[in-house]
Amino acid sequence: MKKRKIALIGNQNCGKTTLFNALTGSNQHIGNFPGVTIEQKKGYINNDKHYELIDLPGIYSLTPYTLDEIVSIQFLLEDKPDLIINIVDATHIERNLYLTLQLMELNIPIILVLNMMDEIKESETVIDIEKLENYLQLPVIPISASQKEGIDYIVKTIDQIIDKPVRHRDLAYGIMKRTIEMISSIIEKKVCQQHLPLRYCTMCMIENNQNMLQQLHISDSEQKQIKQITKEMEKKIQTDCDVAFIQMRYSIIENICQQCIFRKKETKGQFISDKLDSFFIHRYFGIPIFICIMLVIFYFTFSVLGQPLQDMMELFLQLLTQNIGHFLESYQVSNWLKCLICDGILAGLTSVLSFLPVIVILFFFLSLLEDSGYMARVAFIMDRALRNIGLSGKSIVPMLIGFGCSVPAIMATRTLSSPRDRKLTMILIPFMSCSAKLPIYGMIISAFFPQKAAVVMITIYCIGIFVAILSALLLKKTVFIGDSVPFLLELPTYRMPTFRNVFLNIYDKAKEFVHKAFTIILLSSVIVWFLQSFNFQLQMVEESSQSLLAYIGSFLTPVFRPLGFDDWRATTALITGITAKESVVSTLTVLTASINTTSFHNALIGIFTPLSSFSFLVFTLLYMPCIAAFTTMKKELNSWRQAIVIVLLQSTIAYIVAYVVFKLGSLLI
Repeated sequence: MKKRKIALIGNQNCGKTTLFNALTGSNQHIGNFPGVTIEQKKGYINNDKHYELIDLPGIYSLTPYTLDEIVSIQFLLEDKPDLIINIVDATHIERNLYLTLQLMELNIPIILVLNMMDEIKESETVIDIEKLENYLQLPVIPISASQKEGIDYIVKTIDQIIDKPVRHRDLAYGIMKRTIEMISSIIEKKVCQQHLPLRYCTMCMIENNQNMLQQLHISDSEQKQIKQITKEMEKKIQTDCDVAFIQMRYSIIENICQQCIFRKKETKGQFISDKLDSFFIHRYFGIPIFICIMLVIFYFTFSVLGQPLQDMMELFLQLLTQNIGHFLESYQVSNWLKCLICDGILAGLTSVLSFLPVIVILFFFLSLLEDSGYMARVAFIMDRALRNIGLSGKSIVPMLIGFGCSVPAIMATRTLSSPRDRKLTMILIPFMSCSAKLPIYGMIISAFFPQKAAVVMITIYCIGIFVAILSALLLKKTVFIGDSVPFLLELPTYRMPTFRNVFLNIYDKAKEFVHKAFTIILLSSVIVWFLQSFNFQLQMVEESSQSLLAYIGSFLTPVFRPLGFDDWRATTALITGITAKESVVSTLTVLTASINTTSFHNALIGIFTPLSSFSFLVFTLLYMPCIAAFTTMKKELNSWRQAIVIVLLQSTIAYIVAYVVFKLGSLLI
């Protein structure tokens, strides 16, 4: 039996990724706001290698405007899956069925899956599954993906219909149906030659899809015929052709709902959501409430819970390092190898891994906000502010992801329709404090501002947001002149966060953090140790100030003197921070030869003053992102030149802002 490709597709927030995990057993991250699924994710249904399931980006229609819609359409047309699983949010079935009607035009077998049926039952709503199946002539399966109800029946239905011929019902009517038939007759031969779905291609002709016109090699005379047919239709119905077909689809959906759905009251989730939204997305209090929530999260993360757990983790790692050191001494290992392992590798890893509890706690709270549906509300309340600075409200999605990691955030700009909005958002994303910068903040705050940890932390986050706003305003008036595209955002129903979703999110972040520690940071720690232990004659030095690294750092140090820090060790840490932001901490730990927290803090006090340490924080917040983010940016822009210009711009802004902070601080102190 050959391998069959099955496409999983649906609107955003319909439970698509949850169903993907239930069918394949994969541990994909599940989010409750648009833009999480930005690439194809693959898995095998019940580990059966014959059925490959592809999780496509969440979209609302097959009309290609955004990159995620283009990704989905290209897969459906070019890879030609053997079957489509169209998952629909049963609580918002009217909106979701629009995509279903378009999928029926592709001439591919479809299984319609109605998710969240548990909420439908709570609201005493009845969906006549049999009548819906007869109307659409598709198999319809009611499920609750989060509770894994109905999953087995999907698998059985796949086996039953995957090899059957496709006979989708033609739901068009009246003059629209005749228009489709006339245009189909003009392009049918060319469509068949390229093995494309006739009905979908016909709709592309009606919508004047230029890419499809070129792909089918439609001649000028054929285009004139098509335009003449559509003009005659528009003359008869007194409206635009595009509008007429949109209205036709919605009238079909309305008819379906009247015949198949019987509602008694709104769902409990919708009722609770309406009540909560009157508070959380209040016109005036929405943003202050969000800031207060983040303050509470930072207070618990960096003071109440994070600090004790970090101290325990650090103590464990120090004991481990000491035991390894004693073990090496007992076997009389050479001095240089012992220094490499203890002062290089273990010191660098310990300094970073000690922040793992803080990372876990922070993402526990953020996962609760995301899984509950609150993060989508943050996008909503920020829409007006973003529009005032020249961004689409939809830009908030990748920017919010940027607080976790810049790499997926940059990739998430694919959901933006306008190239202008994509590039502008991409420039601003690194100004958001990603999780990789948290160890740097923790290092400086614990040494210089231990009593004001939450205040300093929220200040750093606010500086990043403020700089992003100012940069956007400046770029809006100069490089990116023009208006942002309209913003449509679906607000999902509030739901209780599930343990599985929260655990998977925390696990992914912790795994990513540890993986980076044992790869990039380990390598950079070894390189830093080597450069600070040897001179140009490759002889070990007694003082790191006589090393190769000291020479390199001292050469660049004058550049950063106006920012308040002129120690070569700080300069070196910034350079290694380009590989991974956590390397700033590991580098300073190795260079100061710190054996515990107290000695490390004392060493930092010798490198920075409280003011220069804050200036250092501001610079690390804003300067160019890590190599992984830079290469992702280059890939998304498809241009080395543009990517290099952007990181140079970001580093210039970082320098200017850190300089202003230091000078203002000097005047106030």
